[in-house]
Amino acid sequence: MKKLLLVLLFIPLVSFGQSFELTNGQSMCMIGKGKGQDATINPYVDEDYSYALIENIGTIEFQIRLESIEKDVKQFSIKPRDKVVIKLHRDNILYLDALTLEKAEAKIKYTIDENELPPPPPPIQIPEPPVYHLQ
Repeated sequence: MKKLLLVLLFIPLVSFGQSFELTNGQSMCMIGKGKGQDATINPYVDEDYSYALIENIGTIEFQIRLESIEKDVKQFSIKPRDKVVIKLHRDNILYLDALTLEKAEAKIKYTIDENELPPPPPPIQIPEPPVYHLQ
């Protein structure tokens, strides 16, 4: 009975995200190619779009690459401790690419509920340069 109680207490603490390691400069196909892909299956593949929440939980930067069936490619790097949200359309293929031979670590979670997304970062405030009046 005590074991059951402990399990029930810890269930809310379990995250439904999945963690991955990229080593030796490898690339991992997260979603989009169906059976035989490297890592995850998007549970919302039948929806028009969903979101991937990706967090760099390691100390090494890695790259995110998003390809469409039309071969349009978008890619960007994610620094350690950064989190990003990617809107995935049904025809997108998502990859995580190691940039070095060192171990990079990522956590990924899929959702269709926009309420589960973190708030966007505040806009960057660029101060106005001082204005000098010459006499």
